[in-house]
Amino acid sequence: MKKQVETEDKRFKVAHREALIGIGLVIFNFLWWYGFAYGFGSKPVKSYHYVFGMPAWFFYSCIAGYIVVVILVIILVKFFFHDIPFEEEEDEKGDQP
Repeated sequence: MKKQVETEDKRFKVAHREALIGIGLVIFNFLWWYGFAYGFGSKPVKSYHYVFGMPAWFFYSCIAGYIVVVILVIILVKFFFHDIPFEEEEDEKGDQP
């Protein structure tokens, strides 16, 4: 009977961890965007504050949020993601499972 390769293979453990990191980044990006877009943007137009000629809610949600998320992705990929081979490892005898 075949072993359950998926539960024992460390590649799946790494892939699941990296997928959870990616989901966390998406949730962080959405919360950042939503918080600034609807937090600053819910007031009447007369009370808007402007940053570089753009409404503050737009600048912080779309421009600054994009820059923050890009920097986070670079840091996470550099320090927390690992390069793993796609090929299955061979047994000591040279047979593949």
